[in-house]
Amino acid sequence: MKMTPNRGYVCRAIYDWILDNEATPYLYVNALAKDVEVPQEYVSKGQIVLNIAPSAVQNLVLHNDGISFSARFGGIPRTIWVPVWAILGLVAQETNEGIFFDPQEIEPYALGGGPRSENNGENNEDPDPSSPPPSSTTKGRPSLKVVK
Repeated sequence: MKMTPNRGYVCRAIYDWILDNEATPYLYVNALAKDVEVPQEYVSKGQIVLNIAPSAVQNLVLHNDGISFSARFGGIPRTIWVPVWAILGLVAQETNEGIFFDPQEIEPYALGGGPRSENNGENNEDPDPSSPPPSSTTKGRPSLKVVK
């Protein structure tokens, strides 16, 4: 039996865990992946880091096939869609604890695309795209780092 990708399920669990610990969830995204809808003016080195805390977004839905929400960037409301294959990691901003994924792990799934949800809404906080990208985004075997 062929299993579907587990990133959507894992991201929901990590997101809840980060919020339960009163931390800020930051989503690392491959902004160049197929079907990604993010504000390109905030993309750096092919990646974007999005603050997906409840106070920073509206209409957040963590789907099995991706993450969608509405947020303001530079005061402009935007609808964001990040398909599951474009999710590089989800971590607590304060501690950098969470999970980073191997970008090649679900490459075959990226070819088929995925359903997309439309959301409306606004909020008053801008995500902080200035965080450094995770080191595990290089090709090859994923690397792990001990975080204390």
